Amino acid sequence: MKKRMILRFKRNTIDKPVVYWLVKNYSLVVNILRANISPKAESMMVLEIEGAERDFERGIEYLGNLNIDTEPIEQDINRDETKCVHCGVCTSVCAPEALYIPDRSTMRVEFNYERCVACELCVKVCPVKAMSVFFE
Repeated sequence: MKKRMILRFKRNTIDKPVVYWLVKNYSLVVNILRANISPKAESMMVLEIEGAERDFERGIEYLGNLNIDTEPIEQDINRDETKCVHCGVCTSVCAPEALYIPDRSTMRVEFNYERCVACELCVKVCPVKAMSVFFE
């Protein structure tokens, strides 16, 4: 199974090597999509976690025992190709480069869904409202 998850850390849990233990003890493949870690405030990470269903469940239980809140990302970002004018504004706010311009001569914006972390910044800046949020 493969899921994108948001992990929310309390101030007293940010010093734990949770990704290491998810890989080592639960045989999970973890891809860090986004992280905002601060020693003086609550922190968060967006992870893509992949592994056997039982290992996944055990890994999530481990995080709960550490008082780390987890929630699946239950939304996707969609682009309406009929509205998109390829202005490129979305590419300026897309940190994981899910939205990008591969060929500057055409200026056509491409969308790599696999890199998207559903931060919704592109939805906010799109002048023609071609980007939208879909909730599962």
